Amino acid sequence: MVSTPSRRSALSRRLTATAAGLLTVGTLAAAMPAAQAAPETAPRQTAQAYGGKHGGHDRHDRHHGRTVDLQVLALNDFHGNLEPPTGSGGRVTHEHPDGTTEDITAGGAEYLATALREARKGHPRSVTVAAGDMVGASPLLSGLFHDEPTVEALNAMDMDVVGVGNHEFDEGAAELLRLQKGGCHPEDGCYADGRVFEGADYPILAANVVDERTGRPLLAPYTVKKLKGVKVGFIGVTLEGTPDIVTAEGIKGLKFLDEVETIDKYTRELKHKGVNAVVALVHEGGHPASPAYNNDCGADGGNLSGPITEIARNTDAGVDALITGHTHQPYVCSVPDPEGNDRLVTSAASNGRLFTELTMEYDRRTRDIVRTSVEGSNRVVDRERAKAADITELLEFWQTLAAPVANRPIGWIAEDIPSNRATGEPVFPLGELIADAQLAHARELDPETDLALMNPGGVRADLTYAASGGEGDGVVTYAEGFTVQPFSNTVNVLTLSGEQLLTVLREQVSGANEASPRILQVSEGFTYTLDLTRSGADRIVADSVRLNGEPIDPAASYRVAVNSFLAGGGDGLATLAEGTEPLVGGDDLAALSDYLTANSSAADPIEAPAADRITVIR
Repeated sequence: MVSTPSRRSALSRRLTATAAGLLTVGTLAAAMPAAQAAPETAPRQTAQAYGGKHGGHDRHDRHHGRTVDLQVLALNDFHGNLEPPTGSGGRVTHEHPDGTTEDITAGGAEYLATALREARKGHPRSVTVAAGDMVGASPLLSGLFHDEPTVEALNAMDMDVVGVGNHEFDEGAAELLRLQKGGCHPEDGCYADGRVFEGADYPILAANVVDERTGRPLLAPYTVKKLKGVKVGFIGVTLEGTPDIVTAEGIKGLKFLDEVETIDKYTRELKHKGVNAVVALVHEGGHPASPAYNNDCGADGGNLSGPITEIARNTDAGVDALITGHTHQPYVCSVPDPEGNDRLVTSAASNGRLFTELTMEYDRRTRDIVRTSVEGSNRVVDRERAKAADITELLEFWQTLAAPVANRPIGWIAEDIPSNRATGEPVFPLGELIADAQLAHARELDPETDLALMNPGGVRADLTYAASGGEGDGVVTYAEGFTVQPFSNTVNVLTLSGEQLLTVLREQVSGANEASPRILQVSEGFTYTLDLTRSGADRIVADSVRLNGEPIDPAASYRVAVNSFLAGGGDGLATLAEGTEPLVGGDDLAALSDYLTANSSAADPIEAPAADRITVIR
């Protein structure tokens, strides 16, 4: 889910309207809370077997004859979460040996910086990397400033290498290049007198993102880190299916290549250059059997499913580990490579709640990583540790600029209104609320609008009843609304035939979406049955589809509200792009804000919708 090409101007309008020009003025082992006992720390996954530390020896840069120790600290899907994330996006699940679980509050750049710095102690050969979506779909503190604050925070954390993800393209390729190289925003300019954005200190890798005309990568395909006489190559790729989940205008002229073929190509190139130690940063992921970050992946990664498993089993055996992302799931799994040897595949959930620590031995004669020495575990970024003072100072600078926009109340809620990130369900209360808000906005454009459809990937967080700051419980601030809908999409209205509308519903669960259905959230009055016991398009029970109680007429015309991402056929819903008589409305966040303001008050707050418009059969 991404923004539209108008995101820059939309952000500019938000700033102009609400800030009056202000912005242009002058582990679990080491990271669990102290209450957690040492025996209940995260298990370590090795490339040889799941269990204790390899060889049982100390890992802090010991020389073992011809080998030396390396450490890789890894993140993914940070999404600009500089401030401690709230709701489900700010918790991780810990599984105890007796099978019980508990939730731990986690995340926040100040705590993450401290955790990384603590983890590096005693490891002179350490490198910090990330597997994409470090920016994009960001909360207001970062998103309002085109993610410059996040890049500056990652610089301060000594990030070494970042692979590109799909959300790095939210504002288009040109903006991604600006984040790498620096310079003031082409429309919003610099945010304080004399303060020019300097760009990322780390390389952003995009091996499989190439110019359609020249075939050359948009950014560097790989980098080689030199660590006290040791050379390690890092290759960065995003999922080949990125064009299906981003706005076409933002990636115009670019082609996204096969992940495995691209990694294999550059692994060979690195080997020709004498670099045999290779780690792939892959913005594609999997789904573990358990939500616990310290869950056992099983033999040969048997408890891990999803696209990354095929990628891992087919990627050149010369790659020593795959650091992955995209699915926002936590796992450290051992999956066999094409030669049948175990290889670690890792992901550290999202929002900076975890980081993965990988340790390994490097053989100075073969100039390669000793595969059987590779082991890793996910570490919790709990909030019991001290905050990093330099990150606090950086956040305070941006918070001062954002405050007039961020703290404005836009509505009141009586309880948590969860997203699918909280429930894991295909139908969820916040999705229905947003669909209702977009229907209300669309009817201001065209009173004949019949229904609204909202893509689940565009709902980025929960609305939580507990106050995130000093606003008070139940108050929804502009910053909280921005965190839920950060893309600056517009609300559009288009005409579909009844048959086309039924086809859109079937596209949610078939074709490119069959393996991982993308269930659109629907506005009040639109109902149907989703039968997950069936396969493909048959999951949509056609004769159950109703609008205000009446069956959909395949020959009739319906006015449908969708955001601009969906209007372009996003999320594999190509039939939406065939809609006629289009009308382009206002910003989707403004639609939500207006709806909350009009339909709630401190005395009469909004309750969570029942999430029962789609009947799900399992």
